[in-house]
Amino acid sequence: MTPVVQTPAPVRAAATQRTRNRGAGVLRTAALWTASAAIGLGVWSFLAWWYGPTTIASPGEVWSAARELAESGVLWSSIRASAQRVLIGWALGVVIGAPIGILMGRVSVVRQLLDPYIEFFRFIPPIAFVTLAVVWFGIGETSKVVLIFYTSVFIVTVSAIAATVAISENKLQAATNLGAGKLQIMKTVVLPSSVPGIVTGARLAMGNSFLTIVSAEIVAADRGIGSMIWQARNYGRIDWTFVGIIVLGIMGFVFDRVLRLLSTRYLSRYGVK
Repeated sequence: MTPVVQTPAPVRAAATQRTRNRGAGVLRTAALWTASAAIGLGVWSFLAWWYGPTTIASPGEVWSAARELAESGVLWSSIRASAQRVLIGWALGVVIGAPIGILMGRVSVVRQLLDPYIEFFRFIPPIAFVTLAVVWFGIGETSKVVLIFYTSVFIVTVSAIAATVAISENKLQAATNLGAGKLQIMKTVVLPSSVPGIVTGARLAMGNSFLTIVSAEIVAADRGIGSMIWQARNYGRIDWTFVGIIVLGIMGFVFDRVLRLLSTRYLSRYGVK
């Protein structure tokens, strides 16, 4: 017969207490979020009542406008268009910016060659290139994606440089003493150690991508949240403007939470928290 191993009572009690603490933490977080939302809606409603509907749309008016835009299909097509542009441009910025940043952090010649360009272009806002992007790439999707890429790549590059330079020399020296070559050091020490910094840069780049997509879509786009906000201005629909602003915030919140979830789930062994 197989012996039955019983869990000691103190261990069971400790596990039960941890479960209760987690449950209490979830309930507390949900309560705080609910209270925060209620306070925000209250302040918003008061300001809408105080200044009038021509200045600030009330929550009820914004909800009605959102239903109107959703039923007409404008809202969903705008969300899809903006989300696609942001994701493509941001992903290209991460994929290209991270290796460049690591190389600049590890190879002094590469850093000396590229550093002047990085330091020059990263201070020029993407909106300054909107007209040129339209002239060079047309009014299609390419111009918007290029602007998002431009927004993302320098942030990720600088974050990767900082993460690579901050690697402890003791780690590098230990790998060298164990006989690791340059490629092995890059694979086993540099890349894993730079992952948290790259993830942070990717999150910052995601936020800046949403800042850029609005200006890009306002200038040259017939679909997208920025285009919807511009059309709201032309039609004098301030409630549509509020819908666009709120949708942008929700999209950014969701995208960032998904990125955090994926990072902590698949990259936690590299120190991502």
